[in-house]
Parts: sequence; structure tokens; C-alpha cells
Amino acid sequence: MTQTYTWEHWDDPNIRNVAEVAFTDDGLTATGTQYGNGYRATWTLDAADGWITRRVTVEVQGNGWTRTLELTRNDDGEWSSDTTVSGEQPADLPSPGIVDGVDLSDALDCDLGLCPMTNTMPIRRLNLLTDSVPDTQLIMAWIDMPSLQIIASDQYYGSIDQDTVHYRSGTRGVDVELEVDHDGVVIAYPDMARRI
Repeated sequence: MTQTYTWEHWDDPNIRNVAEVAFTDDGLTATGTQYGNGYRATWTLDAADGWITRRVTVEVQGNGWTRTLELTRNDDGEWSSDTTVSGEQPADLPSPGIVDGVDLSDALDCDLGLCPMTNTMPIRRLNLLTDSVPDTQLIMAWIDMPSLQIIASDQYYGSIDQDTVHYRSGTRGVDVELEVDHDGVVIAYPDMARRI
């Protein structure tokens, strides 16, 4: 059985995310759509085993341009990305894919920019809603939207209570308390998104 979630950006209702999620015994698979300023993106995610990202695909379509990403993590923990671009690409968007020299060897998760769905994997894997877990540093394969450029993002997750998680990103200067449901899916992400 799948569950559908919709988030609206905190300040800009034109930015929305919709995700259809199927939970497994030890993970999830999901598909979704992100509506941004000047683009629409569709994505798929496989984190069905151990709440660890195995594969994520994203297609972004703008006015007269498209770019795609397939990001995978193999059993040896090696990440790879395949990308395509077509049409006249916006001049301000960096190239898609893993940035040269970026070390993702410690990363278990993808983090899709502007999409609260990908916070669920570390929340569940670390048992933040059932155990008392201090802030724990993780490295994420962070996917910038809509460029699809991928960098290594250091992030910290810790328990507060069964409905709240402390989240901090050293890469992007974010330090917030996430309100989540019993499945570890974000209800409110201050200054970024809230479920509707």
C-alpha cells in the first residue's frame, strides 16, 4: 500500500512536492514530483533495504530544456551518476552529476534539494523516534535542484522526542527542529516546507 504526501514551501506556495511512498519492512521506495520556480521535476527513489539509497532518478523540465540524473550506490558503497541534457540550458545552472573530486564514500543517503521526503531515511535508520540518539554526523549525496549537481553534504541528526528531530546541515547553514509523523515523514521543516 502506498501513501501520498504533499508539501508546500514555507514562503513560496509555487514550490511544492508530492510523493507516493511504499514502506517495506526495512526501508521505502517512492516516486514524486517537485514543482519549482521555472521547472517541474519527477523522481524515483529506491531505499528499500536498510533505509540506504540504492538508486535515485530525477528528470527536470524547464522552458525548452531538460536534464536527467541517475544516481546509484552499489554494494561496495561506490556512487556513480549518469546524466543527460537537452535543449538550451539556463546559463546559471551548473552541470548535473557528481562534482569532480567529491568524496561520497561515507554517504548512505541521497538528499534531494527542497524535498522533505529524503529526510525519512536517516531518521528511520538511526531510530531517532524510538531511541535517545545524540546528534550524529552523516554525509549525504546532496542533489541541488534544479541543476542536479551533486555534492557531499555533512548533516547531523539527533533525537528530541517521538515527534521531533534535530537536524543541522553544516554545508548549508541549516539548524532546525523537524516535526515528523510516526513513520518519520516530515510534517514541518521550518523555513522550507510544511505538509498540506
